[in-house]
Amino acid sequence: MRLLRPISISLLAAAAAWAQPARVSLAELLAEALRGNPEVIAAQKRYEASRQRPSQASSLPDPMFSPSYNSSGAPWPGAGLGREPVANVGFMVTQEFPFPGKRRLQGEMAQRESEAEFQQYQAAQLGVVSRIKQAYYSLAYAWAAEGVLDRSIDLLSKLLRITDARYSVGRAAQQDILKAQTQLSILETRKVQLERERAAREAEIVSLLNRPPGATLGQPEELKPQSLDAGIEELYAAAGENSPMLRRDEKMIQRAEVALNMARKEYYPDYSLTAGYFNMGGMPDMYMFRADVRIPLYFFRKQRAGVAEQAGALVASRRDLEASNQSLRFRIKDDYLMASASVRLVEMYGKAVIPQATLALESSLSSYETGAVDFLSVLMNYMTAVEYEMNYYEELRSFYLALSRLEEMTAKRLIH
Repeated sequence: MRLLRPISISLLAAAAAWAQPARVSLAELLAEALRGNPEVIAAQKRYEASRQRPSQASSLPDPMFSPSYNSSGAPWPGAGLGREPVANVGFMVTQEFPFPGKRRLQGEMAQRESEAEFQQYQAAQLGVVSRIKQAYYSLAYAWAAEGVLDRSIDLLSKLLRITDARYSVGRAAQQDILKAQTQLSILETRKVQLERERAAREAEIVSLLNRPPGATLGQPEELKPQSLDAGIEELYAAAGENSPMLRRDEKMIQRAEVALNMARKEYYPDYSLTAGYFNMGGMPDMYMFRADVRIPLYFFRKQRAGVAEQAGALVASRRDLEASNQSLRFRIKDDYLMASASVRLVEMYGKAVIPQATLALESSLSSYETGAVDFLSVLMNYMTAVEYEMNYYEELRSFYLALSRLEEMTAKRLIH
């Protein structure tokens, strides 16, 4: 009966002979992603492109150069030049001028749009970092849980062999063997699910890193318990100060305010100045100057509607910010509650539940040796201990996933 003693090994201890693949660093993956992720690069280029708009929007319209001739007696240039007073060859230059203040407002609108694009760029970086962290921690969970199952399958196989030997000498029931085989099959099915999860998370990280499809990763660093250092009010404050989505909505409000002022400016007329020179041949040269004013005659159906449109857009932008803020606060609270619960459960599983389950298993094994309990009680205690260790790693994963999302929403470092 002493052969049963090794089965009572603590389920939290790693097998010494287990092969440990090379560990992959999260920091290295994040640095690689920020350098090569297509989403981040695309957002960066959109921001860089947007920085070129303010100078374009605030510039004067391109001038118009108009060469011309008037001929007399024949259609070709110069016909009648010097003999007929209407014959001439010359040119005109026209420059359009928006009403004072319009170009400045157009430049400010473009500047606010560029600042909003920068916030989009910041959000893209935080989003990719969060997705890599979540995939990384899910991958670490898959590795850890698969290790638990491998050790459990190995130990349960030993228990099954011992029970089979007892059955052969009439000291165990056949149902004990069948029950153990069933539980062994259940563990095998869970291992297949974890293998799929591990492969999927590896593929996700490879995709985010922009590596060739089929590239593989090493084993992640081990998940370890960590405290939740920030309070909910601190997270709210960090999000209000740092969240790129809120900052983007604020920039769009500022842009809408400038657009409303611009719409009001449309009540004022733009104008164009034209100067010309005409060679008259032997006659004195001719010069001309002209001013053209665009009159907003149909303001009652054009400019007035434009002001109303921009006023509505401003209200909508303010409501967008309000909605984003409410949604962000809910998501922060939700993930904060998840992280708080997970950190407590991790502590309970690690310090109380798993050690107690292990002691219960050891006690049932000792009683089984003396015939005080049946095999099914031993098996139940064994599977319970395995389940609790799996729950331990699941809660660790939930904790790190919640922290990863909180970091994305608050731009505040929480994982250390």
